[in-house]
Amino acid sequence: MVHYFCNQQNDFVEYVSFCGGIRPENEERVWFPLDHKVCEKELRPHFGSKSGKKQKSLLQKLTGSKAKEQYQLYLIMAPVLIHIFIFCYVPLYGILIAFQNYAPGAPFLAFDGSVQWVGLKWFREFITGRYFWRLMRNTVVMSLMNLVLGFPLPIIFALLLNEVKFPRYKKFVQTASYLPHCLSVVVVAGMVLSFVDTQGIINNVRAAVGMAPISFSVDPDYFWAIYTITSIWKSFGWNSILYLSAMSSIDICLYEAARLDGANRFKQMLYVTLPGILPTISLMLIFAVGGILSSNTELILLLYNPATYEKADVIGTYVYRDGLQGGRFSFGSAVGVFTNVINFALVYGANLFARKFGGNSVW
Repeated sequence: MVHYFCNQQNDFVEYVSFCGGIRPENEERVWFPLDHKVCEKELRPHFGSKSGKKQKSLLQKLTGSKAKEQYQLYLIMAPVLIHIFIFCYVPLYGILIAFQNYAPGAPFLAFDGSVQWVGLKWFREFITGRYFWRLMRNTVVMSLMNLVLGFPLPIIFALLLNEVKFPRYKKFVQTASYLPHCLSVVVVAGMVLSFVDTQGIINNVRAAVGMAPISFSVDPDYFWAIYTITSIWKSFGWNSILYLSAMSSIDICLYEAARLDGANRFKQMLYVTLPGILPTISLMLIFAVGGILSSNTELILLLYNPATYEKADVIGTYVYRDGLQGGRFSFGSAVGVFTNVINFALVYGANLFARKFGGNSVW
């Protein structure tokens, strides 16, 4: 921390900077006219950094004595970092096949003429293809439905659960809400298909009240609702963990001060808890916006069928059928690059918006 004090002499003021609370071994001096108003920003160029010390580089910080004392933490992080490097960064080398006519067994990169470079051929084929707008519509609509309906639900659930004062009931509700996330997506899809079958529980209830059965699983008009409800049910409890942990870090003195000011429990939740988790909400919203073109492909693959392609087919399922099953690996890679570039642009735009209007951003 930098300390400044002034010493008036004649028509000038002497400003002295020192750090560490010790003077005068490391003090620095500068003079200004008596009638000149001096601010701290004007003093810093004369005295260097805020700390009065030379700033260390990132490498020096990482290899400093404090980092050496915490080598156990770096050892714990090492497997995760290695996993990320092997499975997230090394495969980036395969992006090259999006710009070539790749055949299985051929090298990704060679200078002997064996690699057939085609430029943006596969990108143009996808954008001008007959299914492009159908795929974009289905992907964006289902992602937006999941975002609009599924993003606020974990926040509301966490806020309500935080107000529960019975520990046993609170733990039971938490465990019950986490369980769907622990179930395999195959199991969840099988349960949903059995529920919406013509002989399933939903149609049995309809028949009991005198209503005709509906073939939900083969009617494309119902697919968006089935997918959204299933996706939200499976993930909302697990997603609430992050908000509950953020609530636990809020200073309890803020609640006591609010109670002294006459705030009831709803007002405390509205003016203390919600602002306390707002940075977490902003970060999660930025990431959610960046995944608009990345719908839950696994769940859709298990729920859809050819009869529902009109409303159920998304970019991920199309790439699976045409790219992997059809053996068009270059085309599938090009579509993946296309969607990832757009997702990155959405993340970047959402981050700029959050930083400008909310003050909370990823970078």
